[in-house]
Amino acid sequence: MNYKKNVGRLDQMIRYGLAIVFLFLSFLVNLWFFIGTIVFFISAYFEFCPIYKIFGLSTCKIKDK
Repeated sequence: MNYKKNVGRLDQMIRYGLAIVFLFLSFLVNLWFFIGTIVFFISAYFEFCPIYKIFGLSTCKIKDK
């Protein structure tokens, strides 16, 4: 998979935090929050956000080769 990273370090930590919050919400409120958990975790892990790509945004300071 060839992709350019567009999620910076702070953005990545926020996404991990939101994944944890959504995980708790999936148990407490509604299981549908688990989808958000998966989305936030995957985008943080791979440091890539497809929505950022669509709008040409990036929070990553270091450019890929």
